[in-house]
Amino acid sequence: MADSGPIMTDEGINSLHSTQVIDEHGQAREMSLTGERPLTIYLDKKEIVTLMTMGTQPELLTLGYLRNQGLIQALGDIVAIQVDWDVEAVAVTTRHQQPDIEQILSKRTVTSGCGQGTMFGNVMASLEKVTITCPEFTADTIYQVLDGLAEYNKVYKQAGAVHGCALCSCSGHVNVFVEDVGRHNAVDAISGWMLLNEISGADKVFYTTGRLTSEMVIKVAQMQVPLLLSRSGITEMGLSIAQKMGIGLVARAKGKHFLVFNGLEQYKNKF
Repeated sequence: MADSGPIMTDEGINSLHSTQVIDEHGQAREMSLTGERPLTIYLDKKEIVTLMTMGTQPELLTLGYLRNQGLIQALGDIVAIQVDWDVEAVAVTTRHQQPDIEQILSKRTVTSGCGQGTMFGNVMASLEKVTITCPEFTADTIYQVLDGLAEYNKVYKQAGAVHGCALCSCSGHVNVFVEDVGRHNAVDAISGWMLLNEISGADKVFYTTGRLTSEMVIKVAQMQVPLLLSRSGITEMGLSIAQKMGIGLVARAKGKHFLVFNGLEQYKNKF
């Protein structure tokens, strides 16, 4: 972690709750439910957005969200991130207020993210100078990542209703894994973790249980990760952006099956 990092609360909350249900045979059972709370982000006292989240890592979620929206450029921009669940809000204080905040917020796109994601400003314009090179990868690369993730998805296994995202090495080591009610929240929390811990995405693989939409590909591009892996499908715009940015895309990855959508030249069928 950077020595000059911001002051941050540690207000992660319990993500699981229980309820009584009756099954198809009329038998009473106790089931786990995934928690979901609204969290409103205030940037220098200005309301930005309200996210629906499990709330397990609200500070990292906030940090990554602001980074991916282009509302902050570096960790040093932030003085403090303070979460208060009594008012379901997080207050972010910066060293220098964003001069064109109104212009950025005026361009709002509601994305296909679970629970309705939101992107502000012309995000694609900010990626025009980004160069990403997909590395060579093999079937074994994909299998090692999937094997490394086998022990995760704990909330999903207990209660469902969540997506999981992970930042991994090409050898399958899981650097960080996050579950949340929306895949956009999970990727933002990982982005926040990377920024806070000064972790580069250049030699990593990003995994998600969710579909590869334009939003997901854009956020992974912002994190400079060259290879994106999903157990779900992909949209046409997601593929188009990946092709433009040079990001390798592998989808429908489950068990021994996967499909390479982008990075065909880099894929080497070796075991």
